Amino acid sequence: MSANIALPMPRKQVRQVSRAEIGDRIFVVGGKVLLLVLLGVAVLMPLLAIFWRGFSAEAGQGGGLAAARELVTSANFHWLLGNSLKVSLSVAAIVVPLAYLFAYALQRTLIPGKGIWRGISLLPLMAPSMLPGIALVYLFGNQGMLRGLLSDNIYGFWGIVLGEVIYTFPHALMILLSALSLADARLFDAASSMGASPAKAFRSITWPATRQAVFAAFCLVFTLTITDFGVPVVVGGDYQVLALEAYKAVVGQQQFGRGALIGMVLLLPALFSFGVDAWLRRRHGDSMSGRAQVYKPAPSKLRDGCYMAIVLLISAALLLVFGMAVFSSLVKFWPYNLSLSLNHYQFNDTAGGGWLAYGNSVKMALYTALIGSALIFTGAYLMEKTRGQRGLNLALRMLSFVPMAVPGLVLGLGYVFFFNLTGNPLHVFYGSMTLLVVCTIAHYLTTAQMTATTALRQLDAEFEAAALSLKAPLYRHYLRVTVPICLPALLDIVRYLFVSAMTTVSAAIFLYSPDTILAAVAVLNMDDAGNVGGAAAMSTLILFTSAGVSLLLAGASRGLLRRSQAWRQTAPGH
Repeated sequence: MSANIALPMPRKQVRQVSRAEIGDRIFVVGGKVLLLVLLGVAVLMPLLAIFWRGFSAEAGQGGGLAAARELVTSANFHWLLGNSLKVSLSVAAIVVPLAYLFAYALQRTLIPGKGIWRGISLLPLMAPSMLPGIALVYLFGNQGMLRGLLSDNIYGFWGIVLGEVIYTFPHALMILLSALSLADARLFDAASSMGASPAKAFRSITWPATRQAVFAAFCLVFTLTITDFGVPVVVGGDYQVLALEAYKAVVGQQQFGRGALIGMVLLLPALFSFGVDAWLRRRHGDSMSGRAQVYKPAPSKLRDGCYMAIVLLISAALLLVFGMAVFSSLVKFWPYNLSLSLNHYQFNDTAGGGWLAYGNSVKMALYTALIGSALIFTGAYLMEKTRGQRGLNLALRMLSFVPMAVPGLVLGLGYVFFFNLTGNPLHVFYGSMTLLVVCTIAHYLTTAQMTATTALRQLDAEFEAAALSLKAPLYRHYLRVTVPICLPALLDIVRYLFVSAMTTVSAAIFLYSPDTILAAVAVLNMDDAGNVGGAAAMSTLILFTSAGVSLLLAGASRGLLRRSQAWRQTAPGH
């Protein structure tokens, strides 16, 4: 009798436990499988489509190995490749030392106004790559304000180099800022006690700790330059490069096979840089121990004065370029009538896309920021904070890092070849806003994923253990505990995705339709049509929108951060 009474109790208990376990399993395994499918469609299949298109010998395709051999052995290809390598190496050789000096001034000196200088240095991130080229035209073009300072016009090699230097500078700066922010004060104290000079301390401590970041910045600048066609389109003149040739082959000449072959060539330097950087990271290891002390630079008037001069010169150059772009967008008729007017902002009266393009860009940026941040952060949480499914985790990590090694131009070509296939059921999305959002999220996935992963790894695993012991559903713990704690990193991801979506042009240039044209694409179209003033106006609008939303998001997040991060604050009396 007692056995019959006791039987229902374990059954009820097992049923409750299994329900919670099933819910967690659906959240974890189902979420990982869904992310794997999305990454396969958004990243892997477009890249496979490029190789299929480039090596296919079918009519209308790349032409196979024979066409590839003919391309790489042609004199025109050697000329384009030589130009691209010469420009990319020159830009990297200029940008990396300047960015290192600027980052060193912000992290290792006591110069005033560091926040202002850092904000100015990040201006190129908030505008399309064509903006520096447009500003250079107004400064040093045939009718430029400072034309007399140059013996020749700006169009050609040096025009591309100067434009790319401005465009890639903040990308290198962010890497070097991160590297120089890590410093153990104990090492510098030991060097000082042994009588080492500041130069000796730099050679023996700072440089070994940052040289891997210098190489990473060099590779990043090189890759960004060799795959960018925005600056060459504006100030390249007769000096042609590979990225511009791929753009012309697909957009202008409808030679998709040639575009695929050049895209594969442009993929090689990015893959090489990514592989070498990953190998160096494994060899480099951790640069700081858990007992490291924060380094605070000692006052030095001579050092701070020299670095302040460097920062002022670089900031003045950036302000000159971007100020010139804004000014030229307000001039009525350059250079004959310099009175201010808003005529160039009447986009509906000119070719290029009008206000529709600007509205589409804002809409795409919002969708990309909100949907992308939710997917990326949830995916990072499932990979970092859940157990099991090692195979799924490995596949997700590999696919998440692929976009870092794939230039936007190549990814956009892959989307054309995959989603434009008539037999593909996903062909219905071609030319839609949905596909633009998916492509943009995939393009900037890796950086956002690394930001989320870094924040999640700082959380103790006991948070999840406590949730399991309390039999709380994992998704509820994720929403109520993990997200509020990691809110600063999540907001950084939202801001990064929004600004990137507003300024992107390399991938989206192949995917838009007349109804989904974007602002950055409109800049390119207006410049091609000779409406440089309208292109400057649209670029300025993108710049102010990106900066304004970033400032609004930072201001609005202070209250949220104050509430969600109150636990970090020291209690009174402690």
